[in-house]
Amino acid sequence: MRIGNEMLVCLTKEAGKKITELKNREDNRPFLRIKITGGGCNGLSYKMRFIAEGKENDILVETSGNSVVVDTKTALYLRGTTLDYSNKMVGGGFKFINPNAKASCSCGESFNL
Repeated sequence: MRIGNEMLVCLTKEAGKKITELKNREDNRPFLRIKITGGGCNGLSYKMRFIAEGKENDILVETSGNSVVVDTKTALYLRGTTLDYSNKMVGGGFKFINPNAKASCSCGESFNL
């Protein structure tokens, strides 16, 4: 894996805490993979999952005490993105703040460029 930095993707303190909490439930999956795929109501959508190891061309970013893995194609769309978390009853959960997105849906799970 190549080493990246928080200019690619950054977790807020709140997101970092929640990711750490969720990661501790996973067996031997220390990395959070963030991927952008086609689909969703606005064309592209964010996917997150825990993985045991990255692939050769992946980019590894250490942020808020967590190891985030991004593939090179996703990196093109993700650059400068912040991942935040809120535990509010309405509008809570993870939220991507992506400066590259021209529009996003109200749920924040999909966007377009």
